Amino acid sequence: MDMGIDLPLIWAGIIGFGLMMYVIMDGFDLGIGILFPFVQDPGDRDTMVNTVAPVWDGNETWLVLGGAGLLAAFPIAYSVILSAAYLPIIAMLMGLICRGVAFEFRFKADEAHKPIWDRAFTGGSYVATFSQGVILGSFINGFSVTNGAYSGSPLDWLTPFGIFSGFGLIIAYALLGTTWLILKTESDLQTRMRSLARPIAFALLATIAVVSLWTPLAHPEISSRWFSFPNIVFFSPVPILVVLSTFAILWAVGRDTHALPFVLALILIFLGYTGLAISLWPNIVPPSISIWEAASPPQSLGFTLVGALFIIPFILIYTAWAYHVFRGKVKAGEGYH
Repeated sequence: MDMGIDLPLIWAGIIGFGLMMYVIMDGFDLGIGILFPFVQDPGDRDTMVNTVAPVWDGNETWLVLGGAGLLAAFPIAYSVILSAAYLPIIAMLMGLICRGVAFEFRFKADEAHKPIWDRAFTGGSYVATFSQGVILGSFINGFSVTNGAYSGSPLDWLTPFGIFSGFGLIIAYALLGTTWLILKTESDLQTRMRSLARPIAFALLATIAVVSLWTPLAHPEISSRWFSFPNIVFFSPVPILVVLSTFAILWAVGRDTHALPFVLALILIFLGYTGLAISLWPNIVPPSISIWEAASPPQSLGFTLVGALFIIPFILIYTAWAYHVFRGKVKAGEGYH
């Protein structure tokens, strides 16, 4: 029953949107834990955590949406990706659980035990972010698939590129964290974040440059996608805008701006995400299974699409409302209760 609607394409857009929302929203959230080792003052740490206290758990809704959507719309991709990346996915979930528990307990702990929960919060943030980066790296490298099933080893994700991607994502989330705190805090803590944002922005630009060279060198099909004519003309704005966005962040951090560095960091992350999409499209299981080959039957896609189109506006509305209610600066010694 084809009514001219490309259901796999719509579902790929929904899952892509969900994962992008997760990276953006849980990115600055995880970034706060990543920045903890650079801020020793307990009061400043409390302020950092208070900036996301009302919204951190809602941010992870998008991860659930992306995973559930993948299972419903692209079961082959779900089975291959989860089979290939079981260990880093489990590590990511353990990190998120550890972080969530520490988040709640550090508010209730006495001064003697608070450092334990701070370390759990930091460790969970690093483990979750690094694991996400490793999963991303293994996704770019592609999976060994035979007759629609994963046929590689449980440790195929453990590659130099995967490890580099893990550290790269830590840098990306740290930039989101610093710029979020520039937006939400004031005085000494904000000044500290401004000074941290500069080296982190340079480090992220270097990381993007290495990935942009490493990927086409390792994968000829990605190289031909980017560097053949006329694609090189169409896609050239992406790397140019990455460089411009990075220097715009450096410029904004040095001025008395509050929201602009965060907006520019979001643009930079989105550009990186766009570059990834250009490199891998239309494969949902790189290097060779496209979204149309991995899709569920049209009846399943149509049925689940109705549910998704019903629930996604509600997620967007309550997310926007939560951020609206808790807008403004978080002052030292104050929090949301």
